Amino acid sequence: MKPRLQTSLGQHLVLTPQLRQALHLLQLSSVELEAEIATAVESNPLLDWEEPAPITTTLATEPGGTEVRGDEGRDPPGQDAAAETLDARDWDPADDSWYDRNAGGGGGGDHEGDGDPADRIVQSENLQDHLAWQLHLSRMSPRDRSIGATLVDAIDDDGYLRESLEDIAAALLPDLRCSTDEVAAVLCRIQCFDPPGIGARDLGECLQLQLRLLPDGTPGKALALRAAQDHIERLPRLGAAGLAEALGSTCQEADTALQLLRGLDPKPGAQIGDVPHDNYVTPDCVISRHNGVWRVALANNPFPKLTIHRGYEQMIQHVGASDAGYLRGRLQEARWLLKNLEARGETLLKVVRCLARQQSGFLEFGARALRPLTLREVAEEIGMHESTVSRAVARKYVHTPRGTLPLKAFFDSGIGTEGGGEASSTAIQQMIRSLVDAEDPRKPLSDARLADLLKASGVPVARRTVAKYREAIHIPSSHERVRIA
Repeated sequence: MKPRLQTSLGQHLVLTPQLRQALHLLQLSSVELEAEIATAVESNPLLDWEEPAPITTTLATEPGGTEVRGDEGRDPPGQDAAAETLDARDWDPADDSWYDRNAGGGGGGDHEGDGDPADRIVQSENLQDHLAWQLHLSRMSPRDRSIGATLVDAIDDDGYLRESLEDIAAALLPDLRCSTDEVAAVLCRIQCFDPPGIGARDLGECLQLQLRLLPDGTPGKALALRAAQDHIERLPRLGAAGLAEALGSTCQEADTALQLLRGLDPKPGAQIGDVPHDNYVTPDCVISRHNGVWRVALANNPFPKLTIHRGYEQMIQHVGASDAGYLRGRLQEARWLLKNLEARGETLLKVVRCLARQQSGFLEFGARALRPLTLREVAEEIGMHESTVSRAVARKYVHTPRGTLPLKAFFDSGIGTEGGGEASSTAIQQMIRSLVDAEDPRKPLSDARLADLLKASGVPVARRTVAKYREAIHIPSSHERVRIA
């Protein structure tokens, strides 16, 4: 077939550089956006940080009714600051009101609670630091101290040594050749450290370590030691009567031993330091309630605002053609960035306002009131595409009276109810948790029984669905939830 040229008419979507930048900025998290803006300011001479307006402090009112104002940090003698501007205040989700960030200190000096929270966590002492400090103060040979440092590193956040002594000895090779007996001897020293029960290899040993520190005359100590050593696995099923039969004691003596065991700490390592399970996040929006109405606002960004560098902008009229072309190109890029940042904020506000309207029950009553909601529903309500809503939601957080939540928490799938409505999976999980919390610990509810109770409440779910939801919220099966009454 002979090749030839042919023209045709058609339509197709072209992503302009400006649109690409808008989509890119929309899907960035708050922290990533700050880094993106900082890079843009460094690379574009037409971008500059906006100088913050001077913060003034409203002071006492003179008898004639004239306000006395002074610059921040320069209070007139004999006058106490009466109020600060709104910029120095934060919203308190606990009482749905505003509170002064600097209140309670007195005199404006440094006091506990100031500073970056991340810095305070870095400076706080964790379990390994606490144990290493005690190891350093113990009288040990350099060899034993090396073994002890390896053991301390192997102890988990709950205070247990999950690795075997053989693995610990192998980890010391080739620098130090030692036997398992040497490792066990050093472990015995560490098990005397604070908190009591540290370095145990299982729950029984943990409880025994704590019991041995009690005075010999403690009622029930001897029986509790025997129970922790020989019957710890069967203890939840035995109860006081079964334990009395197993130990050859009276029911009253067995009950005293059980009460003693209940007072011990099964996770001694959790006493030391706070283990952060989540990374710190910066909320993009704030949902607050004023006079019974939910309101949405963009969170105050710690970064100063961007602006056009007026000096370079004015230079365009006074430089050569090549320089003027370069500056005009950079000026256009700066204007695009400012416009796209504004569009990002407007899109976030639209999405979060829609979420606040749709999930007002969730904000009011918690997870049990979360209704099923999809990206398509939000997109249709605000007149945007689903992909745009997805970008706006990705890695974004909102500060609410119920804490700082990911925007994805406002979306949930649903199951049809007998009343013709829908119940979200999160709400069903909360219903399961409530049923489990109220169950008889001696006769936990099976998955089939939970399904029957949910069906009686108007939420028909299969037993396998109940099992899936139960596992999702980390609730053990019924035979694992048996407890002593």
